[in-house]
Amino acid sequence: MALDKSALLELTDALSSADGGQLMRRLLHTMLQALIDAEAAEHIGADLHERTDTRTTLRNGTRDKTVSTTSGDLTVKIAKTRTGSFFPSLLTPRRRIDVALHAVVMEAYVHGVSTRKVDDLVTAFGAESGISKSEVSRICAELDTDVTAFNTRDLGEQAFPYVFLDATYCKARVGGNKYGKGARVASQAVVIATGVSADGRREVLGCAVGDSETQDFWAQFLRTLRDRGLGGTQLVISDHHRGLMNAIDATMAGVAWQRCRVFMRNVLARVPKGQGEMVAAAIRTIFAQPTGPLVRAQVETVAVMLEPQLPVVATMLRGSMEEITAFADFPEAHWRKVWSTNPLWNA
Repeated sequence: MALDKSALLELTDALSSADGGQLMRRLLHTMLQALIDAEAAEHIGADLHERTDTRTTLRNGTRDKTVSTTSGDLTVKIAKTRTGSFFPSLLTPRRRIDVALHAVVMEAYVHGVSTRKVDDLVTAFGAESGISKSEVSRICAELDTDVTAFNTRDLGEQAFPYVFLDATYCKARVGGNKYGKGARVASQAVVIATGVSADGRREVLGCAVGDSETQDFWAQFLRTLRDRGLGGTQLVISDHHRGLMNAIDATMAGVAWQRCRVFMRNVLARVPKGQGEMVAAAIRTIFAQPTGPLVRAQVETVAVMLEPQLPVVATMLRGSMEEITAFADFPEAHWRKVWSTNPLWNA
């Protein structure tokens, strides 16, 4: 990709009279164009005007390509070929010099920033031409592709004996056309499944968005996971949402269920503020026991200790013993991964 002597002299003259910004743009443009020309020569099998036995096609002019960089917009020339096609790997998706700008556009879009403000932001990053609504839509369509690929990938290659299920609510644009016109902002339920493998590795298995956490919505989501190959599940950890529990019973028969330790929040809601830390510390001793029998015995020990002053808490502990200690039936080496609270709450 060496530049000839005349080109170097011309570049030296141009740079000697350039200011700091022009200097970086000129250097960047020259280097980028040289890399593209070198790759084109490799692809074609010959440099410009060169005759070789290794030539695979002929040049057919060039086409301009505008590349947005933090030094401003740069226009490079890409060789066209008589047969086949050529596009430099430097500018291929996810390896372009402007990939950071695309990430900024996607992030702004996800957070609901208007197209006009996105345009101002892109311009501030040095892309003088700004960005249009259609370009924002095109860039953000990559998000849909990535999410679809993630939510449809095969889960059959790895067994997940433990699965956390939880949901959160987010504001989202609902309805409207592809440009967002006519859309309204509404609260949407985002349900998420996180698997834990036998070696302790956590992996988000999938997510879905709906109007609310209905039994039908949860059941459809769980069937999707099963159809994608989710298998080997022995324990499901979730909160005490009735629709979710019914969906688990309907789609994951034979799997044990454990109430996540968000249960602690429900208990503390019944405790005077001044006693909250004491009660939480007492309940945590249940999960600190070294064996399954001792874990369950500690539930009664704590209930007896709290009963004189907090009979409601004692009743809650006794009534939920099987639900909060299901992990004790599994290998002790796995306890630390499954006795904790749900990943979403922990985040």
